[in-house]
Amino acid sequence: MVSVGIDLIEIHRIERSLQNDYFIKRVFGEHEIAELTGRSYPPESAAAAFAAKEAFSKSIGTGVKGFSLTEVELLHDENGAPYLLLSGKAKQIANEKRFGFSVSISHTRELATAIVIAFHKGA
Repeated sequence: MVSVGIDLIEIHRIERSLQNDYFIKRVFGEHEIAELTGRSYPPESAAAAFAAKEAFSKSIGTGVKGFSLTEVELLHDENGAPYLLLSGKAKQIANEKRFGFSVSISHTRELATAIVIAFHKGA
């Protein structure tokens, strides 16, 4: 392990924001939007995705600077396990640091959380 980022968010904050198309396009990438749309944008899932983006930014030590939130997408594999799909400057930063990432998410009715562990690739 190299570093860790964690975030916790109140779901109602994201639920309100999901009614704003500008927010959706500014925060979620096209793959995320497709996945969330397929599930009718459940606010818990959207909040967990937002928390994962924040946790990622903390794990690389930059905060949300130098890349767009849309470049960090929380997706799920065929078994439902979450993973991060990076693009653009977020991917460039990760490659420069030679980081790979592990992500875990959880939520209740009120809160969503995500933890991202950054590790050196090949370690």
